Amino acid sequence: MPDKIQQLEQLARKLEPSPEQRNAWNAQVQAYADDFLNQIENLNAYDEPPEDGRLNLAIEEEGKPMERLLAEVRAKVDRAGINPASGKHLGYVPGGGVFPGALGDYLAAATNRYSGIFFANPGAVRIENELIRWMCRLVGYPEGSLGNLASGGSIANLIAITTARDFRGIKAARVEKAVVYLTPQAHHCVQKALRIAGMGEAVIRYIPTDSRFRMDISCLRKQLEEDQAQGLEPFLVVGSAGTTDTGAVDPLDEIATLAGQFGLWFHVDAAYGGFFLLVDEWREKFRGIERSDSVAIDPHKGLFLPYGLGAVLIKNVKAQYEAHYYKANYMQDAEADWEEASPADLSPELTKHFRGMRMWLPLQLFGLRPFRAALEEKVMLCRHFYQKVQKAGFEVGPEPELSIMIFRYRPTQGDITRFNEHLVEYVRRDGRVFLSSTTIDGEYWIRLAVMSFRTHKREIGLCLDILRAGVRQLLGQGPVAG
Repeated sequence: MPDKIQQLEQLARKLEPSPEQRNAWNAQVQAYADDFLNQIENLNAYDEPPEDGRLNLAIEEEGKPMERLLAEVRAKVDRAGINPASGKHLGYVPGGGVFPGALGDYLAAATNRYSGIFFANPGAVRIENELIRWMCRLVGYPEGSLGNLASGGSIANLIAITTARDFRGIKAARVEKAVVYLTPQAHHCVQKALRIAGMGEAVIRYIPTDSRFRMDISCLRKQLEEDQAQGLEPFLVVGSAGTTDTGAVDPLDEIATLAGQFGLWFHVDAAYGGFFLLVDEWREKFRGIERSDSVAIDPHKGLFLPYGLGAVLIKNVKAQYEAHYYKANYMQDAEADWEEASPADLSPELTKHFRGMRMWLPLQLFGLRPFRAALEEKVMLCRHFYQKVQKAGFEVGPEPELSIMIFRYRPTQGDITRFNEHLVEYVRRDGRVFLSSTTIDGEYWIRLAVMSFRTHKREIGLCLDILRAGVRQLLGQGPVAG
């Protein structure tokens, strides 16, 4: 047996590369990343996938050289589909991925810090909890509030809904009488979280919206009164602080008042819009968010960080703890009364990557000022596009509240939906910018989402030029000169 152990050790030690090998790999990966970032302004926002996009490298007994692997990534991964790092990605809500976020991930992975339990790594937990407390202050929550750093808005919403369910005592026998209130504009992850949380048989009330796609408060009040009179149990109301389709912000203060009158848990999905609170000029749009019970907010959106970092903020930390804590015998060493709450006790995750580093490092390196400026710029760019696209003959939806808006071209004859579908296809084939579409109340619209830190006036101008060219071609007027 000793000989066998020695043989295995020699093979296993290959997993610990020498300093020379690490330096070589680091240099190759850094060169690849630098080449990508140095070219980012010239890369397409969308590339048609290659005809054969299947990966050619199987997992085998022997390893392969780094250069071969990077070549495969370049050919099959980084040049196919949407490029979320591009400032010309105007279709969804990417953050773009500020560079220090990648360095934070590198440090977290290289040191393999575990941020689930305070006992295991006090420093990592302190960093993550301090980030959460900073966000709590941003939305106006009182001292003592906390929450969790999650992988994104979907898990953040799930944590909030699970906490609300248990705090309100919604057991299986009561689910069919529990009522949830939201608008058709609420993000689909809310409905998904309800189902996963065992609330799939709850009554879902879709409250109509006004002309700006914001929740109609009079309709909400009427529905609450009717449900209460019928013996149902109003349980949860979800307000949106920046909807995905149009960027609309619901009247949060009025919703909070009704939530208090009817005893609802008030949750705000601010995954996209929450960080616009950093701009003093727009704080009034969010008035009432401080009166909510919980908030979902995504740093990988509003702080332009790499994918994989959302947050939930909750006032009642005791309720959050009771909904998520579970005792395991093998974890008894970690059960002392530590000075900080452990993230694993406040979320579904036990194994927890130190994802807070991708947020903490950029905030510390840059400070808040450039983030605030970038957020203000995105709103102004969206308003600039709103004005310019009308002059180009396009129909628009409501004036944008934040940095998302909808528009479409209405031809004098023919099907409007088909025309705009072809226009979106034209933009996608061109590839230089990327736009997405949506359907609201049965109507087809094109979406503009300005949320990359790399998007500036030049990129908006290019988008307008491509749209004009697309319209001319679809109308049979030929390409635009120049």
